[in-house]
Amino acid sequence: MISQFVHEKMLIYTIDRTLDGVLSAVFDAFSLRQQPDALVGKGEPLPLFCDEVHEVMTADDRAQRVWTGLEKRVTKEAMRLMSVSFLSEMPELHTPLFNYICKVFRQPEGARSIERNFSDPDVLTVTNIFRKVMHERLRMMQFVRFQKAKDGTYLGVVSPDHNVLPLVVSHFKDRFGDQPWLLYDAKRRYGFYYDLQEVTRVTFQGEDALPFDLDSGKLNDEVLSDDDKLFQDLWRTYFKAICIRERMNPKKQLSDMPRRYWKYMTEKNL
Repeated sequence: MISQFVHEKMLIYTIDRTLDGVLSAVFDAFSLRQQPDALVGKGEPLPLFCDEVHEVMTADDRAQRVWTGLEKRVTKEAMRLMSVSFLSEMPELHTPLFNYICKVFRQPEGARSIERNFSDPDVLTVTNIFRKVMHERLRMMQFVRFQKAKDGTYLGVVSPDHNVLPLVVSHFKDRFGDQPWLLYDAKRRYGFYYDLQEVTRVTFQGEDALPFDLDSGKLNDEVLSDDDKLFQDLWRTYFKAICIRERMNPKKQLSDMPRRYWKYMTEKNL
């Protein structure tokens, strides 16, 4: 006897993969009294057994209403967790984050915030992704190497897994407040420039306009300061001199400093 397969209707929301898109999806879900099974990016393949699709139209006013409602219901730490986790740019975040927000609004008034309820799979997923982003932020602060241009501007090129540049700008502004600098994300093609007064988000019009090589992060020779060439050589010499070959532990080194950071590090380009 062949057992019957019982299939429940699957509802999918399609979004534009922005935070406002997720918030707009929350607005639609409560307005339509629905609970979608998943959020999928517009233009991406739908699940095999999808029965109904609702296209979410991102609207700033609706997203702001949801965000304002969240601010009244959860702590500042929970708000930061949601916004920072979105910088991961991980597609697998969107459905758990959507569910997380919906659960916040379904809680009775005065109920304890769910942000510490790690037995909830959605809370745990969002929290773990948040931790990954914050870990990447820490590594960016540790592993950025700056080069000095002839005009006195310091350039640091990075290519992080997550979009953490907005999270490290204040650190470098405080630490290098007396020096103009440009911190550039080669993967996302944008950066932040500090002119000793304020930090500005910048982009370049095509790769030809870049004063550095995207693959290596090195400033062009005609732009690189003569002093910096000397300091780079001195730093490489120092790095080699303090290395005790008998104590080398490649496995530990890779754990502390993953290989993907090496290409922009002066001491690793001997």
